Amino acid sequence: MTSDPTAPALFGAARLPRAILFGRGQRAALGSASARLGRRALLCTDERQAAQPEFAAMLADLAAHGVATRVFDGTVPDLPLRSIDACVAAAAGFDADLVIGVGGGSSLDLAKVAAVLLTHGGSVRDYYGEFAVPGPVMPLVAVPTTSGTGSEATPVAVVADEERGAKVGIASPHLIAQVAICDPELTVSCPPALTAFSGADALTHAVEAYTTLARPIDAMLTEQHVFVGKNVLSDHFATLAVTNVFRYLERAVVDGSDIEAREGVMLASLAAGCAFGTAGTAAAHALQYPVGNLTHTAHGQGVATLLPYVMQFNRPACVDGFAELATLVGIAGATPAARAQAFIDAVDALFARIGIPRSLAALGLHAEQQDHVAEYSLNAARLIKNNPRPLDLAAMQTITRAAFAGDRATLLNA
Repeated sequence: MTSDPTAPALFGAARLPRAILFGRGQRAALGSASARLGRRALLCTDERQAAQPEFAAMLADLAAHGVATRVFDGTVPDLPLRSIDACVAAAAGFDADLVIGVGGGSSLDLAKVAAVLLTHGGSVRDYYGEFAVPGPVMPLVAVPTTSGTGSEATPVAVVADEERGAKVGIASPHLIAQVAICDPELTVSCPPALTAFSGADALTHAVEAYTTLARPIDAMLTEQHVFVGKNVLSDHFATLAVTNVFRYLERAVVDGSDIEAREGVMLASLAAGCAFGTAGTAAAHALQYPVGNLTHTAHGQGVATLLPYVMQFNRPACVDGFAELATLVGIAGATPAARAQAFIDAVDALFARIGIPRSLAALGLHAEQQDHVAEYSLNAARLIKNNPRPLDLAAMQTITRAAFAGDRATLLNA
């Protein structure tokens, strides 16, 4: 059999933790894994997590393996700069040589940024954008307790710069954890709403990663961009994530004690992080940054509210991709176009069943804030350049207005 010289060339890229441990009870490996990386660990978490018996057991495990700890439990949702400054101040004089994040996405992102500042000094603002971290940081271990952000596997941390009134990304391969420990038993206590928003965030990551703009293949692509667009390796992780969200998320929301569902959703979250950590995300995330600042709502809640509208806008550029995902999860249609639309409708229906707000108005955005959202979303250049359909102010206004009104039909011919 001879190869087809006209077949498109394959390109793949993956930046991942050195070790990923997944499964029930894997948190018991924390002490041993950490002791190989350092002897003085700063633990970043939040007040609720720090009070859990599982957290106390982790501290005891670290101590048993000779790792001294200092706990910062003041993580604030959306990670304002004051929370980061407080964490770094709390670490003063401790001489940490290892940072461990235990909790949701904000705790994991705090661990990443704290590691940068404790290694390289300076201000958080010195590291905004891509490739601004000048070199390796002290080792990171990530232990997620929610299933959504995928931060345990990604090269990015998002912070809230309240002075600028914006969320900003710090993106660098140096931010990837050395070890990610994903134990679904740690998610059992997540309430239904948090389970829903987090799982919807994972689906958003996976769908956007699978349909990001594929870049021209170039040997310098990964050297010049943290996020390199759709590729064969990120697609593998994205399809695993989509399959598991459709199979398990609603079950996990309905019955938080369903450990099989918890496993499935945590695996989806991890896989989605592996996908978008290389491919990147796009318009739903760009729009959520200003929406989140204005409504003070959870990141996952915002991107999930926006996703069906972004998918509808992107559909002309994503027919094949959406149709492939439809087939993957058992959604029928006579043509690729029909399957693509059916997949968008299925995502919208799933989100409705688990309580995702149906519009930006329902999320708390005011009518007069719509143009602000559209304008400020364009500042997220790394996300805008990833979108499969070109975005300008008029396009963002079209999506925002449809999402505010809760009317996807207006995007059918946009």
